[in-house]
Amino acid sequence: MHGRPRKSATPVDENALALKASKLRSLQSQFLHNHHNNIYTKEALEINAKLIEANPEFMTAWNYRKLAFQYNLSSQSDAEKSDPDQIKSIIDEELRVVENALRKNFKSYGAWHHRKWVVSKGNTSTEREMGLLNIFQKQDTRNFHAWNYRRFIAGLKNISDEKELQFTTDMINDNFSNYSAWHNRSVLLSHLLEKKVEGYCLKDVLLTEYEFVRNAVFTDSDDQSGWFYHLWLLDQTVKVDMPNLVSSWPLHGSEITKLPFPVILYFNEPVEGVNSHTVNVQIDNDIVKDIIWGPLSVNKFTSGQAWVTRVTIPNEKLDKSKKSFQVKVSLDDFQGVTSLNGVPCSRIWSFSFTVSVCYDLQRAEEQKFMRVSLTDESFCPVDTNVNRMVLVKPYFEVGKSDDEQVMSSKWKAEMIADEIDQYRELLSWSECKIGKLTLARLLMAYDAMISPNTPIASNMANAEEVLQLYSKLMKLDPSHYQYYKDEHSLVLLKQVTSSNESLVNNCYQHKDSGSSSITGSICLRLNSRSLSRIGCFEQLLWVQSLDLSHNQLHSIEGLEALQLLSCLNLSHNKLGSFTALDPLRFLKSLNVLDISYNEIGAHTVDTRRYLCSSPLSHTLVYDKDFEEFANDNTKVVNFWEAYSIFGGLNIIQLDIVGNAVVDERFRLFLVKVLPGLKWLDDEELH
Repeated sequence: MHGRPRKSATPVDENALALKASKLRSLQSQFLHNHHNNIYTKEALEINAKLIEANPEFMTAWNYRKLAFQYNLSSQSDAEKSDPDQIKSIIDEELRVVENALRKNFKSYGAWHHRKWVVSKGNTSTEREMGLLNIFQKQDTRNFHAWNYRRFIAGLKNISDEKELQFTTDMINDNFSNYSAWHNRSVLLSHLLEKKVEGYCLKDVLLTEYEFVRNAVFTDSDDQSGWFYHLWLLDQTVKVDMPNLVSSWPLHGSEITKLPFPVILYFNEPVEGVNSHTVNVQIDNDIVKDIIWGPLSVNKFTSGQAWVTRVTIPNEKLDKSKKSFQVKVSLDDFQGVTSLNGVPCSRIWSFSFTVSVCYDLQRAEEQKFMRVSLTDESFCPVDTNVNRMVLVKPYFEVGKSDDEQVMSSKWKAEMIADEIDQYRELLSWSECKIGKLTLARLLMAYDAMISPNTPIASNMANAEEVLQLYSKLMKLDPSHYQYYKDEHSLVLLKQVTSSNESLVNNCYQHKDSGSSSITGSICLRLNSRSLSRIGCFEQLLWVQSLDLSHNQLHSIEGLEALQLLSCLNLSHNKLGSFTALDPLRFLKSLNVLDISYNEIGAHTVDTRRYLCSSPLSHTLVYDKDFEEFANDNTKVVNFWEAYSIFGGLNIIQLDIVGNAVVDERFRLFLVKVLPGLKWLDDEELH
């Protein structure tokens, strides 16, 4: 462990271990007998204590002591219960057992948890506990169990956060490498800022703490403790305290023609509480009732960063003499839409758009579907005069921000700029990997901070330098290559989507006019970029056709927000399982899908599959129908993961060749599960 070679055991060592194991088995056998028979005598507790001292991580033994503790208290006479010394003797015995266990293993989870449980019962000297902690923390100043316990005791003793903060200062000055002290400092400062204690405003705290941690990292740039604390400080600098709507579809002032249409809300963080009571949808000033909002998230929680509802024009409003309707979406109760921490939205918002009804649309959609070609030859540069591209511009228009937000962004940007100068100086004489990573994060934070009036897109002036830093890190630190690669991909995508001009440069038109009826006239091509991760979805809600082929994607998490997607090319990536395609379940408009030449089925053990419910758990949307579906053909029972993805989609054209999972049996399964499928791997189905 930690690079130390394992030494072979000598015969003497093996005999000693065998003897110890024999004694431990004997103690364990006696203990389990007592535990199963609810025996809580003094002798039984002594056996338990010996077992715990020999193996402090035996959680069942600690749970037994809790049961014995409660049993012995409840079985006392009234006189004994009123005698504090009697109760104290039982508590002292428990604390003694814990101390013996901690001498054996100072990092025993069970021992520290049991001590906290006992002390919480009362009748314990907190002064004694603090004295014991001081002894423990001198032996190992970085033991996080002791620091966690210290926070618990400090709370019982009502020790002020300011006093404990000074303790962390002393410990850090004694040893800059004390990661637990840095962590405790972040916890204490969070409390002080949250409670708005006098003398602890965010600006002053950040100024002081940036200088304090700089002393540590400049003293020893290779020690990671201070760097992690600096990351926490940066997070406090850039984070937004309240959730807010950052993007939506349809765009304000736009015109749409297709019914029904999705309304998408994209927030800066996951929120809950989006429903018909908090968000109003009006058509020609009439409120639409029974609107159902749902989070676009693959998790099982009732929260999400993106939310969607599908709206149509009520039949009573559909009159062929009237061809356009005004729709307004507004936040009616901003207190009702909250972050996962219960913080409400920061402001009221609304947007409106026009719905133009095309009565011949149904007839147009019934035309014969021709196969869509997704090769390079099938596209041409986009015509910048196309009206559809005009709809993207509102994403990059400067919005109005309140003066407080502008002033806050200004001093934060100045603070980050100073940090950038400091760490550029450090890297001028130190080849520090984590220093390069910190500089990359600072540069990205600065780019986001200097454009506070821009709702979602930021000035990416430092993007090239950040990309170079991540490229260097991939070479310098190959053990964390994938992390740097993912961050590099996200920065590259932010650069591409940072302005209307750069986005247009990556948009192409389908040459075949017949294709545009099913895929949309504009295709965003992000192919062959070596992307290992995708993001910036809030700027891509308008996309109907997306090309992510010839990249290095292992997952498409977040893609579920693009509700308009009708054509998606994921060919020649590294998608290794159907669970990696889980976001596809939410893309109800998807008609054309290319997942050819990936790695689906190539891995004998897919660890991600255990995150997906079994076909018998009935927690996935389509699992209820799977048993009936599988009963008709027992050979498809192993395809339940694929069924959960494709079972609710209306895919017309699918390319899946080049994956290990594909054989004739699987192709027959796809034809059955996708009744609207017309093209499968270049073959037209009849």
